[in-house]
Amino acid sequence: MDRFRYKITIQYDGTRYHGWQIQKNHVTIQSEIEKGIKDFCSQKTSVYGSGRTDSGVHAIGQVAHFDLSEKIEPKIILNALNAKINNDIKIIYCEQVDNDFHARFSAKKRYYNYRLRTNDFLLDHYFTYQTGPLDFYLLNKASKLVAGEHDFTSFSKNNKKITNRRCIIYDSIWKETGSVLNYHIAGNRFLHHMVRYLVGTMIEIAKNKFSLKSFEELISFPKEDVRIFKAPPEGLILEKVEYE
Repeated sequence: MDRFRYKITIQYDGTRYHGWQIQKNHVTIQSEIEKGIKDFCSQKTSVYGSGRTDSGVHAIGQVAHFDLSEKIEPKIILNALNAKINNDIKIIYCEQVDNDFHARFSAKKRYYNYRLRTNDFLLDHYFTYQTGPLDFYLLNKASKLVAGEHDFTSFSKNNKKITNRRCIIYDSIWKETGSVLNYHIAGNRFLHHMVRYLVGTMIEIAKNKFSLKSFEELISFPKEDVRIFKAPPEGLILEKVEYE
């Protein structure tokens, strides 16, 4: 049987979803998109994402793929899916791709942004983490230590099934726009909760509650089950995924 593969780029407000991956008794981004596909073309298919985002995490450039048994114009798929799924999920691009394309395994680079707010403005609290004043200089001193290839065992949820915890981080920098601080990080891969652990620990450094030297030691000499700080999900956004 012929199979036709489609690649979609997705935006979503993850506030009311239990993350990307399908989970029993929970509403997730993946389950909503699969339901939308079945509703418009009566085909049950699996949707594969470039990576799993946690509960409450957002995306403006998540990528996924799925297969259909009939060829359908990508624009028809895009419009039909957007008509079927909830309005806090939006398909922004759809194209037919070769059958060897895989949203996760073909990805070369992933970009995340974590947003902090240092004042008490309330209207974006679903999309920023309010921290109060921070030492911006210390934030960027810490962020420079993240760049490069490291074993990020210290900054990931312990999972015995994952044996390779090395990641290449191409960019790691904080940028300041008034009372909003944006942490930009790009890498070839990310471990479970990794960005949130890094951000949470850097926040403690910027509050002078955790030392820069200890942070560097956790990167240079990775340890399992470290008692570390984790930033909440609402500030995290998957910005884009790059492919060759």
